[in-house]
Amino acid sequence: MTIQQNTFAAVPRAPVAVHRLRIIAMASAMALGALAGCADFSGITPQSQLRDADSFGLTTPSGITSVNTSANAAENAAINVPAPLDNQWWRAFGDDTLNQLQAQALQANPSLKLAQARITAAQAAAQLTQSATGPQLNAQLSATRQRYTANGAIAPPLAGAIESSGTAQLAGSWELDFFGKNSAALQAALGNARAAQADAQAARVLLASQVGQTYFSWVGLNEQRALANRALAQHEETLQLVQDRFNAGLDTPLDLRQAQGALPEARLQRELLDEQIALTRNALAALVGAPNMPLALTYKAQAAIMLVPLDKLISANLLSQRADVTAALWRAQAADQGISAARAQFYPNINLNAFAGFSSIGLGQLLQSGSQQWGVGPAISLPLFDSGRLRANLGVKTAERDAAVESYNATVINAIHDVADQLASRQAIARQQAEQAQAAQAAQETYDATQQRYRSGLLNALQVLNAETAVLAQRRQAADLSTRALQNQVALARALGGGFTATTPPADRETLSLK
Repeated sequence: MTIQQNTFAAVPRAPVAVHRLRIIAMASAMALGALAGCADFSGITPQSQLRDADSFGLTTPSGITSVNTSANAAENAAINVPAPLDNQWWRAFGDDTLNQLQAQALQANPSLKLAQARITAAQAAAQLTQSATGPQLNAQLSATRQRYTANGAIAPPLAGAIESSGTAQLAGSWELDFFGKNSAALQAALGNARAAQADAQAARVLLASQVGQTYFSWVGLNEQRALANRALAQHEETLQLVQDRFNAGLDTPLDLRQAQGALPEARLQRELLDEQIALTRNALAALVGAPNMPLALTYKAQAAIMLVPLDKLISANLLSQRADVTAALWRAQAADQGISAARAQFYPNINLNAFAGFSSIGLGQLLQSGSQQWGVGPAISLPLFDSGRLRANLGVKTAERDAAVESYNATVINAIHDVADQLASRQAIARQQAEQAQAAQAAQETYDATQQRYRSGLLNALQVLNAETAVLAQRRQAADLSTRALQNQVALARALGGGFTATTPPADRETLSLK
């Protein structure tokens, strides 16, 4: 049986239908708008605020002429603020081995690849959110073989008949974001994506500082081992001299036992240094992502390593040059947009739906002109009762925003503390090096005088060796202070941001002024 049906028989003429549609849409929007005015946000407001410079009570340490700790310093990170350090700041040390290690670490360390994967995930999440702001279009194709009831509202000859029916059409929808829900959600997702990029930069800066500090520790340990070798040789010479003096009846058995006991102690110190050198070398291998591979490292004397003149690089835009501060600020702004999106869910959800295609009973007529159908109209919904779901969601987003703001405040405090600590250490190390240099000069002068008197026959060789012991002790202290000074330079470079530059300006701070 073939039954044809005019699908447009009951449809009013277009001008009348459009007029009615407009009236219905306007009336519905007005009614729902009135209901939306009853949205209840009471008792759910942000409590935390970004702290400004005065609230930190910052006293600029010596060496910093002006440090701006306000939120504006961080939010202006990408607006005409030059980075104080090159992002390969370690090259200023002039050490080819260090440069090689940094290049290997930045290429192969898993922590950077993890950070990059998080960037990709955050960007994909932003793209997913963005897709909700545009129109959606779907193709629908269906075919059904069914028997129509003979005892319902369907009239003969279709009643009781078995027929095939089909539909082929395109259906589209577009959510009209009148209340900013989707745009706020998109801004939140973009903010999190920017924060993930800043996190990756922070991971890069941290890795570079770890490589630098570990490498300079290895250099210092090699310096100490060279001195330990000389100390061991000195103890061997001392033992031989005491043995000769004992055989000649000039020294006592106690003198001999003391000289003999100092020799294994010197060997022990060298073994301890060998262990520390091996462990530090392993740490470097792990940082470059190759823990089981031997590193071709060459030893360079500390005196040949140049210090970075960081005094001139401390600027008033300290916080804008730190990736962790910038990431924290962007997360706070993203969380603030999350509140806006949560509030928008209290308002009407308005969709514009449309479809066009063919529909017929009897597949043979599916693509005929008489089977055409189309429709367009709004779909408006407003949550009236949800057992507190929307308020709970708003409460969660508000708490997350407060946590993000306090995380930013804490990050700023830690950044200031970090720089202050490194500057304090640098000044203390400089004073210690000055005092040690005087002590080393005195020990060297004593040693030179002892040698001169020995050559004049006024002193014996044992006294010369004892004087050299004091010189070696001062050289060990000097090597230790040099290691600390180099490591402090690395830590200060990290504290100053490590060459971070924010390339995407964050949203305006006024977005964080919700009450």
